[in-house]
Amino acid sequence: MSAFFVKRVISLILSLIAASVVIFLVLEVVPGDPAAFMLGINADPQAVEALRDQLGLNAPLVERYFTWVFGLMRGEFGTSYTYRVPVAELIADRLWVSLPLAIYALVLSTLIAFPVGIIAAARRNSLADVTVMGATQFGIAVPNFWFAMLLVLVFSISLRWFSAGGFPGWDAGAYEAMRALTLPAVALALPQASILARVMRSSLLDTLGEDYVRTARAKGLTRSQALWRHAVRNALIPVLTILGLQFSFLLAGAIIIENVFFLPGLGRLVFQGITQRDLIVVKSVVMLLVFAVILVTFLVDIAYAVADPRLRRQHA
Repeated sequence: MSAFFVKRVISLILSLIAASVVIFLVLEVVPGDPAAFMLGINADPQAVEALRDQLGLNAPLVERYFTWVFGLMRGEFGTSYTYRVPVAELIADRLWVSLPLAIYALVLSTLIAFPVGIIAAARRNSLADVTVMGATQFGIAVPNFWFAMLLVLVFSISLRWFSAGGFPGWDAGAYEAMRALTLPAVALALPQASILARVMRSSLLDTLGEDYVRTARAKGLTRSQALWRHAVRNALIPVLTILGLQFSFLLAGAIIIENVFFLPGLGRLVFQGITQRDLIVVKSVVMLLVFAVILVTFLVDIAYAVADPRLRRQHA
């Protein structure tokens, strides 16, 4: 287990280093000067140059990279060019929208996918199975931003059950805040639930074909008893792996949904930073999201190894 853990830690560190280099270099080659953008097209060249010195944009490329990385390691993300406040404050404020949204969407997708996948596997090749597979294929194919707009049209404009966008803040109460996050969470949960349901069905069907399940049936257990007592528990291992990866996606990939619903989350902050050429915000937030994805993947690998000793032996 220790060798497996060390290898995963090394992989985590190398992934973070590679991600930081790629993010930094990609944003450095993006056309446009942040200082010129902030001062306007008619700004005096000397004023632009002075602002570049103030922002540290005239420093050598390698120096700027290491200054940024060491700042991230100390929890110092720099100061936003546009908002003139520490980037850490912006991230902390926006995280209280994006994180609950991701958790909300993950809970919804799990509550939908698990029973749907189990029913489809338990009734393989039946009408219920065909219906579930067709519905999940539709859920995967439909873009979540289109589904989000459809939800707004039905539940906000027609029925007026939810607001079309915006976030009242947690000061308005947990009920109002979660109510504002409901439609975005549903829009995010639909494709994830479809993927998870198909994985659950496939994993459960594979487990039902194992020798120990057939032995349990031979000892007198009904198909339903064998399913719930033996198959479901063991089929959850690959499903939980996908579940962990989905959380990373929901946290880092909600940019479009946050813009559709005008949610002040991390995704919208990245979008605003790109349009305003606020590179320090974009670099810091994207790196934070990449770190979250890599960390969750690392934790999923460790949990998978704990649950399945065969994986540890393969990497010993």
